[in-house]
Amino acid sequence: MKLVFASDSFKGTLGSAQIAELLGEAARTVFGEVETVNIALADGGEGTVDAVLASSDAEPRTAMVHGPLMDEVEAKFALFGDGRAVIEMASASGLTLIPEEDRDPMEATSFGTGELLTAALDAGARDITIGIGGSATNDGGMGFMRALGAAFYDNDGMPLEGRGRDLIHVARIDTAGLDSRLGDTRITVMCDVDNPLTGEAGATYVYGPQKGASGEKLQLLEKGMRKYRDVIKDLTGIDCDDVPGAGAAGGIGAALYALLGAELKPGIGIMLELTGFDDALEGADLVITGEGRADSQSMRGKVLNGIGLRAREKAVPVTAIVGGLGDGWEGLFGCGIAKVIPLVQGRVTLEDAMQRASEVYSDAALRYFRTVKEKNEKHPGTKFYWT
Repeated sequence: MKLVFASDSFKGTLGSAQIAELLGEAARTVFGEVETVNIALADGGEGTVDAVLASSDAEPRTAMVHGPLMDEVEAKFALFGDGRAVIEMASASGLTLIPEEDRDPMEATSFGTGELLTAALDAGARDITIGIGGSATNDGGMGFMRALGAAFYDNDGMPLEGRGRDLIHVARIDTAGLDSRLGDTRITVMCDVDNPLTGEAGATYVYGPQKGASGEKLQLLEKGMRKYRDVIKDLTGIDCDDVPGAGAAGGIGAALYALLGAELKPGIGIMLELTGFDDALEGADLVITGEGRADSQSMRGKVLNGIGLRAREKAVPVTAIVGGLGDGWEGLFGCGIAKVIPLVQGRVTLEDAMQRASEVYSDAALRYFRTVKEKNEKHPGTKFYWT
């Protein structure tokens, strides 16, 4: 019996690797010795590099970079032997790097993410994947581009630092000084959102509040982002309001796509490739996946959808153990998920599940495996049933 465990983390409670350990313990308790393959997953935000390192032969590398408020931080990236690398914006320009009371997207910059990409180039990488979730910034990627050699000027020809407050002053972008190695480098962006750069569904209004902006600051940032959009269009001919994902991570999606020619792709597809999920499916009897909440958004390029569709191609059944259920979760049955088990049900409340996450998850896994074993013992000699 071969079981593949590939769950997203349950944010604030259980990590992907911890979930795999709990599943392995439960499976051995019920079935005895079984073959298990653990695939750590992340969504492009914090933990993406760790997930890649845990599920591949990539090596960890570190670099000292400037954080979102220009303090020095140590950021980690994953380097493969064939010239590929994975970096995450959260480790260099992430929201968790700033105490809640100090968060201010007017002052935050993505400069450190550009330094991290430069470190990957210095290490020999020429195929770089960037996870851009969890950012603290709303600078349109100006800081990121500055670290790579681009320059931004105001109407008087004065250079701009590349913080959120500089958006309103952008009049010209000069890319002549960009690191020449970028011309030989493929850049892929893990991007799970389709927000345009500006407007009610854009970078500022959707994500600005969680980064510390409100009221007048939101209006100023949005006004600046519109100006920035127009300057990019004048330079490249690309209207970033027509590019799904350009508004990701405070607008760095726009800089990556329009100024560097990066490809924006759903994060789960990239993660499954990086972690060797297709190879793990060979000879597998079951995949167990999951995430904190299953709802209609789970079908929009998220972990459950990606896992279900890949496994369905190989005719491997998939069971999802999830924290809770929201509107539209039933759509999972149409994308390869055969069974969905919510932790929050019956006598288990959300508070219980949060406070006793390991215990509640382990109990759910044990109940599921025991039910499966009992069902199949009643029908010996027939196809093994997982649902």
